Amino acid sequence: MAGAGARGMLGEAFGITPDHPEFAAMREEFFLNYESQMTTRTLVFEGVAELVDQILQRNMAWGVVTNKAARFTDPLTRAIPLFVSAGAVVSGDTTPHAKPHPAPLLEAASRLNIAPDQCIYVGDDERDIVAGLAAGMGTVAATYGYLGAKTNPMEWGAHASINSPNELLQLLRSA
Repeated sequence: MAGAGARGMLGEAFGITPDHPEFAAMREEFFLNYESQMTTRTLVFEGVAELVDQILQRNMAWGVVTNKAARFTDPLTRAIPLFVSAGAVVSGDTTPHAKPHPAPLLEAASRLNIAPDQCIYVGDDERDIVAGLAAGMGTVAATYGYLGAKTNPMEWGAHASINSPNELLQLLRSA
C-alpha cells in the first residue's frame, strides 16, 4: 500500500477513509512519523544508480515527478546524493493538479527544456501511465517496486514494461 500514500495505508491499517472524523488527525500523525524517519530509512531500488549513471553518460536529462508533497519530496531528494543530477523534481503540489493529470509531467518536461513527445515517463502505478499518455510522452510501466497485489501493470496501456531498471537501459540502447 506504500504507493497509495497515507490514505491507502490508513485505510488498510485502520479501515478508515478521508471522510472519517479522525482521518485528518491520523494522517498528520502518520506524516510526522514519516518525516522523522524518511531520510534514514529510504533506499533507492537496486539498479537505479547504475541507470542514472548510464543516462548521464548518454547526456540525457532525467527528473522525478511524484504525487508526494514538496514537504516530503524536497528533504528526501536533498538527502539522497543520486538526486543531485536530476534536472527536475516535481512534487504533487508543484502544479494545481497531481497525477493522473498530465500537468506535473508537462512541468517536468518544461524544466528539462524537452518537448513532451521526446520524453519517456516511467511509472509504477496506473496513474503514472495515464498521466504520461495524456502528456504525449512515451510510457514505461515499472513492474517492480510498490505494486499492490491487485495491480496488473499489463492492463495500464503503457508503450513498454520493465521488470528492473536494467531493462530500461536496454530499451534506451535500442531507441
